[in-house]
Amino acid sequence: METNTTLSYLQAHGIKPSLQRMAVMTYLIEHRTHPTADEIYTALHPSIPTLSKTTVYNTLKLLTEKGAALQLTIDERNCCFDADTSPHAHFLCTHCGRVYDMKLNQAELIKCACVPDNFQTEDAQLYLRGCCPRCAALNKDN
Repeated sequence: METNTTLSYLQAHGIKPSLQRMAVMTYLIEHRTHPTADEIYTALHPSIPTLSKTTVYNTLKLLTEKGAALQLTIDERNCCFDADTSPHAHFLCTHCGRVYDMKLNQAELIKCACVPDNFQTEDAQLYLRGCCPRCAALNKDN
C-alpha cells in the first residue's frame, strides 16, 4: 500500500501517524489473514528493529478504538485483527485455525437480534466455526 494512502486512512480516523502506526496499519491492509499482534510484531521487527511488542499492542488498541481496524475474539486462544471494518462475518476453521471473511445477507447484524429499546448497541460481530473446504477435503481423503 502507498504511504500516502495509509497516512490518509489514519488521519481520516483521527490517528496521529507515526512510523510504527503506519507500519502496523499497512501490514493489516496488505495481509488479509487476520493476524495476531505477535504475528504483526514478528513480521515487522526485522525491518523496524526499534519496534517493541508493547508498541504493536498499543497501536492495535488505538486502531480498534478509533474504528480503523477490528479486533476479533473468535478464537479464545488468540485475538486477531482485521483492517476491513465493513459489515461482514468471520468463519474460524477449527481444524487449520484460519479465519475467513464471510459476506452477510443482511448488513446490519443488530437487526438479527431482539434488542430491548433501553439497550444501546455499539457493535455486533458474527463468528462462525467449523471446517473449511480445504480441511474437509483433506479429512475426506484420510
